Amino acid sequence: MSEQKKSGFATLVGRPNVGKSTLMNRLIGQKIAITSHRPQTTRNRIQTVYTCEQGQIVFVDTPGMHRAKNKLGEYMVNVAEKTLGEVDVVLWLVEPSSRVGAQDRQIAERLRSVRTPVVLVINKTDTVKREEVLAAIDAYRGLLDFADVVPVSALKGANQQTLVDVIFRYLPYGPLFYDEDTVTDQPMRQIVSELIREKALKLLDEEIPHGIAVSIDIMKERPGARPMWDIEATIVCERDSHKGIIIGKGGAMLKKIGSAARYEIERMLDAKVNLRLWVKVKKDWRDSDFLMKNFGYDKKQV
Repeated sequence: MSEQKKSGFATLVGRPNVGKSTLMNRLIGQKIAITSHRPQTTRNRIQTVYTCEQGQIVFVDTPGMHRAKNKLGEYMVNVAEKTLGEVDVVLWLVEPSSRVGAQDRQIAERLRSVRTPVVLVINKTDTVKREEVLAAIDAYRGLLDFADVVPVSALKGANQQTLVDVIFRYLPYGPLFYDEDTVTDQPMRQIVSELIREKALKLLDEEIPHGIAVSIDIMKERPGARPMWDIEATIVCERDSHKGIIIGKGGAMLKKIGSAARYEIERMLDAKVNLRLWVKVKKDWRDSDFLMKNFGYDKKQV
């Protein structure tokens, strides 16, 4: 590609559950970040790469900005805020409502001190009428001087190309950061652990998901003509009662989680997968720096 291409970083910020990961997955055309209807699904900074004739956008998906209740929450907020000063454009995702909540006002306050161009992205436009989208735009314009405003539907893909064009408008000219065929810089083990956590999020009771982590104990490819992977992973929870719920009667729930995760992992690896899951209790791990680091949430790297 010629030197006249543009290349840079765009971060997605917003309160929990506004569709940041769904939008990033849609833009790059592949599922890398896990999604669920539960808030605070994303815990780490996740980078994905979009390359086209215009150049390259490195998307940085961050945890939702929220009021932290434990050390894991503090870690997640720090990840999101640190990213703001390291990118070329900030995409602030909000829902199409003319009522601006307290969390969004706090985010607007934080973004006022950022020199980076901020693009307001009104997501979930497929759920409301056009008049409601316009009312939302008017409401948010009173909070911040936006570089651009783009209504989209991450779920349906509406206005996807418009958003890409707007992002490139604020990127500098320069060489690509990644090869053209690179989609993410995430280690495969991390993606696998997140896919397992996603299935647990979708299948378990309300009070459990925030208190679980997944560690990959073994991940190796078998030698042979047909691609086959052996993966062993541990789902970590905070209470003995939660362990019983995760395992389920006769191991039924753990089998459900494993079956759903195996399907996604096999699609990603394009190979058969032998997946074995275990469950361990680590009390209050979300308030332990040592255990958080073990599960991939290292405060020193933020």
